[in-house]
Amino acid sequence: MSDAEAVHIFTDGACSGNPGPGGYGALLRAGGRDRELIGYSPATTNNRMELLAAIRGLEALNGARRVVVTTDSKYVRDGITSWIHNWKRNGWRTAAKKPVKNADLWQALDKQRELHQVTFKWVEGHAGHPENEHADRLAREGIVRGQAGKLVADPMGEATP
Repeated sequence: MSDAEAVHIFTDGACSGNPGPGGYGALLRAGGRDRELIGYSPATTNNRMELLAAIRGLEALNGARRVVVTTDSKYVRDGITSWIHNWKRNGWRTAAKKPVKNADLWQALDKQRELHQVTFKWVEGHAGHPENEHADRLAREGIVRGQAGKLVADPMGEATP
């Protein structure tokens, strides 16, 4: 199956302050159709929102699929394609023997990755990539709508100590 036949998920996270209120957005594209996902957390970090955008995008799929996740977060791309192998081997500890930050979300993303055939691609943020810009607008809209009481807070978004 080619990339053209895959589900494409474009993700972004945003935070007003870091930590602070945050939002995430995902644009899912398959078969010539688009679907938007928006989420909110009142107290979170940008990294948690970046991770949650990818998780929620993958969770929205029905059945195992070939997926291309495009993110402007090297943290997400490098974490899920490279760093996670050592974290799992080390019992969710870093090379410095400290707990992995956002381990709950890394574990959730890893679970989704195992359900699907996923390729993670990185694009530079705020560089005119149309779908990435769209996902950024969705993430920022999540903050606005959440603070206005028009979105229920995503329980996984809350920053962990």
